[in-house]
Order: sequence, then structure tokens, then C-alpha cells
Amino acid sequence: MGLCSKQTQAGWKYPTTLLCIYGFFTYMRPSEPFLTPYLTGPVHNLTLEQVTNSVFPVWTYSYLAILFPVFVLTDYVRYKPVIILQGLSYIISWVLLLFARGVPAMQGLEFCYGVVTATEVAYFSYIYSVVDTEHYQKVTSYCRSITLVGFTVASVLGQLLVSLAGVSYFYLNVISLVSVSVAFLCSLVLPMPKRSMFFHQKEAGDAAGKKSTDVKPTRDNMETPQCTEPQDNRTMTEPDTENKNIETNFCKVLWLLCKDLKDCYSSSQLIYWSLWWALATAGYNQVINYVQVLWEHVEPAQNSTIYNGGVEAVSTFLGECLTFFLFIEVQNFVLI
Repeated sequence: MGLCSKQTQAGWKYPTTLLCIYGFFTYMRPSEPFLTPYLTGPVHNLTLEQVTNSVFPVWTYSYLAILFPVFVLTDYVRYKPVIILQGLSYIISWVLLLFARGVPAMQGLEFCYGVVTATEVAYFSYIYSVVDTEHYQKVTSYCRSITLVGFTVASVLGQLLVSLAGVSYFYLNVISLVSVSVAFLCSLVLPMPKRSMFFHQKEAGDAAGKKSTDVKPTRDNMETPQCTEPQDNRTMTEPDTENKNIETNFCKVLWLLCKDLKDCYSSSQLIYWSLWWALATAGYNQVINYVQVLWEHVEPAQNSTIYNGGVEAVSTFLGECLTFFLFIEVQNFVLI
């Protein structure tokens, strides 16, 4: 039974399924399209100016400040702990959104959400450390598409609950809290990767196996030493050796990182792609962050029924369709 369990976890389906479940529930947040009306509503009673100038900018700058340290930390701790941190940050964010009040509390919420978005790199890179390269394209499509599905389902559900059932924004946030809590539980049972891109290029068992096979049993090392002084000297120098190994490993990682950057950006096509990707990501994040403020300014939620969930559901669904058709075209091009 234990052998079957290990074989199941060693395949690509088990970690991919768990990661997709995690991705679905982290994006299944029906309250997300109604964040601004909730903050300016009777529960928090913030002004639109406070939300625009004091609350939302915290997310932008915290995300920018945390992104690079999280990137290095993700590789060092081998992805899973950072995914757990993301799930925990989701829970803290929605607990603050539900029970905390005032501008400073909402700024703390935005900082936690900055941690959430910065640690998203672990979600998208984790799967490549636990599956073989032959499955990369397949698991990439699954893990990315499930987030779009989760967001679409959440937007439709939120719009239906608000328009048809008259559910308040507070209870939409309760549903979101339950959803991210389920995602956090899923992150705890993810298999721990044995390798990473820079700090752990070889599996953990390789180093141990190499050390054990290097020392061969001989008569000299089986005999009991007559003098303990050399042993004491060796013990005293072990911390220095460990520190030197740590410094050497860190320098090696920095060298590999610089080498990868040089190799990647020696291609002009990759530079153009990276620039477009950076501009598109930054623009998309800013639009998503402030579009609800624009909607609230044009048509206040207190004066009429809003359709934020429906608009974001249609937008995400169109993105899914475009991604799917582009994937089919790329597949046909590769086959040709």
C-alpha cells in the first residue's frame, strides 16, 4: 500500500491535480469584483478618495518591493513553503477585510495582498520541479487554465448571488474566506520538491548517496584511533568548512543567475517579449486595481444594481477562449 502511494505521488497527475485544486480555490473569490462597493459601503464606510489614494496604492508598492526577495526565497526553500505562505496570506487578507475597520487596517490588507501576488511565482513554477520535462506543456495548460476557470466561476456566482438572491457583500467575502481556506489546506498536502532551479539543482538523495559511497570501509578507518587530538582539531574546523561551503554555494547561485540572465537576454526576440510581457502585466494589474473605482464613480453602487461580476466573468471567459485558440494554433504550427 505504501509503495503504491509513493508511486502515485511520484507521477505527474497527483501533484498536478492538487495544484489545480489549490489554484481553483484561490481564484474562486466571488467578492473580488465587488471590493470597491464593499469598502465604500456601510460596513467600512470609506470614501472613494480614501480607497483610491490611501488604500489601493499600498498593494502596488508592496508587490514591487517583495517580488524579487520572494523570487530568491522561492527557489531556496523549494516552492512549497512559499505556496503555503500565499495561502496563509490569503486567509489573513480576508480576515482583515471582514473584521478590521479603518484606513490603516485596509492598508495592512493591501500589504498582505501584495504578498499574495508576489508569491504567485511559486504557484506557476512549483509544478516544473515535480514532473518530468515531457509533461511541461500539459501541466502548464492545466495549471494556468484552472485559475481562469476559478475566476470565471467566482464572478458568475457573485453576480448571481447579488442580483438574484440579494446576498450582501459581507457574505460574499465569507464565501471567499472559506474558499481560500480550502486552498490553504490543499497547499499543506502538496509533495515537497527535491530540486529547484538554482539552490537545489540535484535531488536531495543524490548528495547523500554520493557522500555515503565516497567513504569505503578499510582496515584503517575501521580501527579505533589511538589519539583523539586530531579528531578534536577536525571537529573545531567543521564550522569553518560549513561556512565556506555555504558561501561557495551562494556565490555559485549568483553566478548561475547572472549566466542565465546573460544567456536569456542575449536574444533580441526574448528581450522584446519580456518588455511586452512586463508592460502588459503592469497595465493589466493597474486596470484591475482601479477599474472598480471608475465604475463606482460613473454609477455608484448605492444608487443602482451593479454588474461588476458579470463584466469580469465575460472578460475572463473571452481571455480563456483566446488562450485556447492560440494554443491550438501553436500546436498546429508545431505539428506542421
